[in-house]
Amino acid sequence: MTEHHEVVIVGAGISGVCAAIKLREAGIDDVVVLEKAETYGGTWRANTYPGLACDVPSGLYSYSFAPNSEWSRLFSEQPEILAYVEGVARDAGLDDVTRFGEEVLDARWDAAQAIWNVTTTSGTLTVTHVVAAAGPWNEPNIPDIPGLSDFDGEVFHSARWNHDYDLTGKQIAVIGTGASAVQFVPRIREQAAEVHLFQRTAHWVLPKPDHPVPGFEKWAMRRLPGAQAGLRGAEYGMLEAVGAAYHRPRPYMYALQAVGKAYLRATVRDKELRRTLTPNYLLGCKRILFSNNYYQSLTKPNVSVHGTAVDAVKGSTIVGADGTTAEVDAIILGTGFQILDMPVAERVRGTDGRTLAEHWGGSPEAYLGTMVAGFPNAFIVLGPSLGTGHSSAFTIVESQVSLIVQAIGVARAKRASIEVPKEVQDAYIAEVQAALPGTAYNLTSCHSYYIDSNGRNSFSWPWSTAELVRRVSRFDPSVYTFTAREREEVSA
Repeated sequence: MTEHHEVVIVGAGISGVCAAIKLREAGIDDVVVLEKAETYGGTWRANTYPGLACDVPSGLYSYSFAPNSEWSRLFSEQPEILAYVEGVARDAGLDDVTRFGEEVLDARWDAAQAIWNVTTTSGTLTVTHVVAAAGPWNEPNIPDIPGLSDFDGEVFHSARWNHDYDLTGKQIAVIGTGASAVQFVPRIREQAAEVHLFQRTAHWVLPKPDHPVPGFEKWAMRRLPGAQAGLRGAEYGMLEAVGAAYHRPRPYMYALQAVGKAYLRATVRDKELRRTLTPNYLLGCKRILFSNNYYQSLTKPNVSVHGTAVDAVKGSTIVGADGTTAEVDAIILGTGFQILDMPVAERVRGTDGRTLAEHWGGSPEAYLGTMVAGFPNAFIVLGPSLGTGHSSAFTIVESQVSLIVQAIGVARAKRASIEVPKEVQDAYIAEVQAALPGTAYNLTSCHSYYIDSNGRNSFSWPWSTAELVRRVSRFDPSVYTFTAREREEVSA
């Protein structure tokens, strides 16, 4: 007999862990989590580069149903976040339903049986509902630079950090100046003989209000009723103030940008370097970065900032688009992730046999970021058009998981498959796209991962976080199509 399960969750990061916990709490017990790695944590497991920390306050960057009173800093670092996610998963008994080292290779909808046929590295199984929780920060984006594959020295991406390679005394090139580089450059320049930072586009960087959490605050979180909820609310309010600037760039984002300019002037005294580091677009067009040591590290004598893209790699020489060259021993890629062209999209085939990627054609779409027309009984967590420049991924995840749990519950009660109609999805996407102009995400032109290969913003949510929670977490059965199925649920 073919192994069958009611729900398979792909990925054991923060999304997969949340989905598994909430589905089981709702009485949907036949849940299996497939994780290609050997532990929980997702991006917080895969990324281990020096200096890695969250840019969302710890009290908010956590599950609302599993508060933690022991965060050591206002903005936690990677080891602490990973330990938290692992602890929540194991306390919830997810070891019993999680298969580590098993990767999903293919998933195909069988209309006759109303099931998904899923092929993994360990075999095949059938599934009633699939929850794709691999997340957008999963696969590194490797730039197509001529000669990179033939480089004489060491090359690695920040998401696949080579801790066995000793940077001490080396000439290091860093390609990319996004969120990862802002965190690891200050650390590696303390070891390296010289760091050559190649910056295609300058980023806005704001000071980070980070500090160790004092003992009395931890005590209050443990002992005083409502203290953790109060802190979470205060942090939420702080982030929503930044969110208001995204939605009303004039005057709020311009005021926030003035803070960025003042911070740059205060930390970088060299006028030429400051000119190189000054962005030519409105704050918010790209992800806002936070650091208390990035600008400062770029003023050190062993750091050279090249305000240019990389044109080629020739032997051990990096060649900039402006003709600049640098002889280096190693190249570290801080070039981000395949945010919008998620690899899972190539592996899932819907009712017409086409992959999710083929349906999207370069512009990802999903109703409420969660369901895609033509893909019954399939759900995406942290899907298209749900990204914000300020709020916690945990808030988005919990909203989507609430929707998924309700949807599966209703479909289960109806003994039916569930699908979002194409016209409903199209109307929703049109509404999102109509709301984006005028926000900081779209107000000015910049090279951002928000923009897909067709030039459309397929990443950003144009309204407030409160509106996201209200709309995404509420399941309205009248919106969806239910198709009765005859097949009995028989688990292995």
